Amino acid sequence: MLALLTSLPAAAQTIESLVMPGDVVRGHAEFETECSSCHLRFNRTEQRNLCLDCHELVAIDIELRLGYHGRSTDASSDECSSCHTDHEGRNANIVELDEATFDHDFTDFRLLGHHAEAECADCHQPDQKHRDLSDECSSCHAEDKPHEQDPTEVCTDCHNESDWVDVSFDHDLTDYALIGKHAETACVDCHEIKQFEGTPDTCFGCHEDDDEHNGKSGNKCENCHNPESWTDTSFNHARDTDFALEGGHAELACNDCHSDDPFSDELDMTCVSCHLEDDEHEGHNGTDCGACHSDESWTDSIFDHSRDTDYELLGSHADIACADCHVEPIFEVELQTECISCHLDEDVHEGSQGEQCADCHNETAWEDVPYFDHDLTKFPLLGEHDNVECEDCHETQVFVDAEEECVACHLEDDNHDGVFADNCATCHNPVAWDLWLFDHNTQTDFLLEGAHIDVTCEDCHRSSLEQMQKIGTSCIDCHRADDVHDGEFGADCGRCHSDVSFEEVRSLQ
Repeated sequence: MLALLTSLPAAAQTIESLVMPGDVVRGHAEFETECSSCHLRFNRTEQRNLCLDCHELVAIDIELRLGYHGRSTDASSDECSSCHTDHEGRNANIVELDEATFDHDFTDFRLLGHHAEAECADCHQPDQKHRDLSDECSSCHAEDKPHEQDPTEVCTDCHNESDWVDVSFDHDLTDYALIGKHAETACVDCHEIKQFEGTPDTCFGCHEDDDEHNGKSGNKCENCHNPESWTDTSFNHARDTDFALEGGHAELACNDCHSDDPFSDELDMTCVSCHLEDDEHEGHNGTDCGACHSDESWTDSIFDHSRDTDYELLGSHADIACADCHVEPIFEVELQTECISCHLDEDVHEGSQGEQCADCHNETAWEDVPYFDHDLTKFPLLGEHDNVECEDCHETQVFVDAEEECVACHLEDDNHDGVFADNCATCHNPVAWDLWLFDHNTQTDFLLEGAHIDVTCEDCHRSSLEQMQKIGTSCIDCHRADDVHDGEFGADCGRCHSDVSFEEVRSLQ
């Protein structure tokens, strides 16, 4: 039978149709002849996946845990057929929703307040899928809106499900908090037509008819009045403006600065706007008078260079005048704080030591060099070098031009008359010039053994080292004049003689 079903799909379809338990519902009628659309042969566990392949919105709800199928544990995990049975006729109710027992908490819209008292049909129309109903308030309450224009996009900003007319709106969350007498007014006192957008938010916008000044003092009522009491006109210059009257300013009359209509004036609050004629600096120190002067006393300077700038005046800098550094107008040209920016002409090193003067110098005394450590250079001062004066080696203060080789300074001390190379450090060291140490056995290719140990350097090194290095290392190279055999026995002296004694002859056995 299995072979027959496999090889004859048309016949197999006929057999499946024969065992079909009944007609499917109207919504599935188009798939009735294709059993594989909903059933996988011999595999019931795949039927749920086939259902979700078609019902994509339900699959999304389950994945995101939304709606009834996503929130209900049973609906999100059980086989679809456990609730939705098919093959019971075209008009069968496959949904089988019991509105009397349905728990709305399993949906995305919990029924709170008056919503819990509503009938299902009050919101869900007979020809509308339950899931297609919008959860926006306006979808059901469009006719209940008293506003010509929506004050916000979300009704719940003011209303709630318990009572539609119970408004819990917090005006302090708007750009206009209700304080003082404003907190006691009714909404319609300002919002006459229950329209919120475009409502004036200035005092004059509502209280123009209450202006006893007839516009003379401008339209900024808040300059003198406040919401606590309209008759409170205790104007405070420090509180109600951006310019507190302190020091000498507190003794001035309003007309000393303002015109007859003080609130229409837009005064420049910088010192120089009033005190330009008092500027004894003739503009050199800029227009920011407050940087040095105070309103307590025009003649006393409050400027502290260490506190008010990023450059503290230490050492000799504390005694110089402002113009010594600030040649150009002080607040127009930003000075560099590196030493070299002021002391370039005093650089005796001609730039050879770079521009970080503070590595060696400080502000107390330019000539003193308290920080320089020669040991941090490429030539640390060891031994007797630590006792010499700078000028003994450095003819100029362009220090980098000093030679590092010993012979550059000690050429006149060379007792070898040029026989050896210029690399003095091969034998000598800075501790003491006459305490030299050279190991011929480890520093050359010729071991001093036997009688060679007692010879002096000059015994062998009679010409320059360069010339000596061209001479071979065999005995005959040095002892040819000592060869009493006149070359009769060849050049290999070592066959008979040794370096212990030239006179003793080895046995030739």
